[in-house]
Order: sequence, then structure tokens, then C-alpha cells
Amino acid sequence: MIFNLKKKQAIAIAIIVAVGVLAGALILLSDKHEAGGDGHGGHSHGKTEIANESKAGKDSHDDGHAHKEGDDHAHATNGDKGAVPSEENGKTVTLSEAQIKAAGIRVLAADSAMIRVASQLPGEIRFNDDRTAHIVPRVAGVVQSVPADLGQSVKKGQVLAVIASTAVSEQRSELAAAQKRLRLAQLTYDREKMLWQDKISAEQDYLQARQTLQEAEIASQNARQKLAAIGADTTAKGDLNRFEIRAPFDGMVVEKHISLGEAVKEDAPVFTLSDLSTVWAEIAVPARDLNRIRVGEKVLVKADAFDSSASGTVAYVGSLLGAQTRTAMARVTLVNPQGTWRPGLFVNIEVVTAEAEVPVAVPVAALHRMEERDVIFVRTEDGFRVQVVRTGRSDGRLTEIVDGLKAGEQYAADGSFIVRSELGKADAVHVH
Repeated sequence: MIFNLKKKQAIAIAIIVAVGVLAGALILLSDKHEAGGDGHGGHSHGKTEIANESKAGKDSHDDGHAHKEGDDHAHATNGDKGAVPSEENGKTVTLSEAQIKAAGIRVLAADSAMIRVASQLPGEIRFNDDRTAHIVPRVAGVVQSVPADLGQSVKKGQVLAVIASTAVSEQRSELAAAQKRLRLAQLTYDREKMLWQDKISAEQDYLQARQTLQEAEIASQNARQKLAAIGADTTAKGDLNRFEIRAPFDGMVVEKHISLGEAVKEDAPVFTLSDLSTVWAEIAVPARDLNRIRVGEKVLVKADAFDSSASGTVAYVGSLLGAQTRTAMARVTLVNPQGTWRPGLFVNIEVVTAEAEVPVAVPVAALHRMEERDVIFVRTEDGFRVQVVRTGRSDGRLTEIVDGLKAGEQYAADGSFIVRSELGKADAVHVH
């Protein structure tokens, strides 16, 4: 039994060993086959790389040739359009005379000009206080009618509102009584004077009648002046208590604080009337600019909200600086027949601070900024050349050329942006 067990163990061990040897042989054969295949594949890949390199070289040569031809073609095409960059005397743009005219490029000769250097100061349009009235009734009463509307243009003497006032009624009654006493005093005086002259009555009666007449005249005049002081008619047309508020001058109703049936006081501001044919432009002048702003100096007022400007004269410069703003108030009177300058509108006031003639000046539109430098396009036989210049003073319309452009040299003024555009096209083709 023991023998049989050992025999079986020996057979199992032998089988295991055989299986292991067979597996090892299979593994070795597999590694060898793979190694042989890689070698053959590596050789083939090497050929492929050589072929690819040869093809790439050919393609590169062909591409370079094609690229060169493309560049030459692009340059030639652009040359037909009239823009060829050159580095001889700065970048140039080739444009024929016909192309310059067709593009609307205006060529000017550099010349001297008068440069007006101006300062810009902020301002605001306000009512002309000399032609603005805050209307009050001057008597207490109840509103009976309001013919005037807000924003309405009115004429001098036009009725704005009607008030029923007891004070007006009492003053008109006083005037009427004074006038009656005056008429009686006049009759008495005439009679006593005639009797005295005929030596019928005593002189004392005549003198007494004259004194009474004079007192009646004073009383009547006093009653009339009271009505005139409040703007009431001395001759009552209709009710004695009727009081009419009238416009003191031609203007526009810019504020209205009165309505039908309302009880108003004598000092209540019921209307604001302003004559807008003239307005004020008030300027906040910093301390550093006070020596430049003088009464009588001409200025130019420009609106911020729209394209409009008007000339004016400085009419007033304040003597004191504001405690908060540290600025002085100046005033310019503007004629405003069309009502363009509306109160509350923000404006810029241009004050000419210096004026001088310079040897060479060009329009602002002729200057361009390229690579952090100011340039101008100078006319050449074939087109235009980029010329770097150094600028000086400017008044927003003309700019002084200190260096880089001589008097008499021609340059592109109006339409010079087209030259810059062509230059940009030429640069783009060159970079490509």
C-alpha cells in the first residue's frame, strides 16, 4: 500500500515537471519569434523613414518654391494696387496720381500758420438773473383764474392770473372817496376864491378852502400810489376786489405755483418768468487760471450734449474763491434768439491763452500715431513716404511741426487715413 502511494506521487511529480518544461519551451520559442519580427519590422521602418524624409525634402523644396512664388505673386498683385513697402527712406506707399485723386487724398504744402492755444473750463448755462423775475401777488386773496400755462411765452402786461382781494377792494374804495372829497374841495375853493376876490367873503375863508383842497389832493394821490405800488388798476373795471397779476416783461413762464381757487399770500412766489433771449454761462475758474480770465475777453462756448457753439464775452469775474470748491465764478452773457442754450446745460468754455505764428503747421487729421511716434505721409514721386515728426503746440485744428517737415514739402492732409490703410495692407503682405 505504501509502495503504491509513493508510485502515484512519483508519477504526479513527473507530470508536473514535464508540464513545466513544455511551458518553458513554448515561452522561449515565442520570445525568439517576436525578436525576429521586430528586426525585420525595424528594417522596414527604417526604409519608410528614409522614403518619408526624401518625400518631405521634396515637399519642402516644392513648398518653398510655391511660397516664394506666392509671395512674389502677392507683391506683384499688391503692386498693381499701388502699395509696396520699402525700407530705403522709411516705409513708402506707391500710389499713382490717378489713384490719389480717385481716393480723394488731398495734398497740401507745409506752410506757416497762426496757432491759438486755448484752455478748456467747465461751465453751465443759467438764467440771466437780470431778466428773470420771481412774481408774487403782493396782496392776499383767492385765485379766480389762471390764463398763463407753464412754458408759455408771454408779452409785457399780459394777464397771468386774477385774484379776488379784499385789500385791493379797500384801497380802491379809499381812492374813490378821496377823489370825491377832492372834487368837493375844488368846488369850495373856486367859490371862496371868487367871493374873496369880489370882497364878499373874508380872506380867512379863502385860505381855509385852499388848505382843504390841498389836503384832498394829497389824499387822492396817496390812494392812487397805494394801488400803483401793488400793480392794481386805479380805475376799477368791474369788481373792486379784482386784482390782475401781469407779466413785467416779455419772457417765458418757467415756474408756476398757483391754481384755481387757491388762497395765496402776498409774498407767495406764484410765477417765475425769464427772458431766454439772453442767458448766462457760468464758469468755475480755478485759482491757477484766474490771471487768464478777464472781463471783456472773448471766449467760445461749446455744448457737451450736442454740436453747437457760440461766441461770448466775459462780463464778470468773481473776486472771492469758494470755500468748498476753491474756484471763482465767472460769467459770460450769450445771445440766445433760437432758445438753443437751455438753462442747466453743461458746456465747455474755451479761453484763448496764447496766440503765435509758427513756421510749419499741419491739420490734426494729417498726423498719425505709429509705434509710439507721430508720423506724417510726405509726397514722393511714386506716392508717399512715412516721415517721423516732432510736434509742438496745437489748438485742436492745427498742430505745430517742430522737426521732421520743412516748409514747402507736400504731405497727405485730408484722406491720409487711406495712405495708412494701404501701408497696413503692404505690411500684412510682407509679413505673410
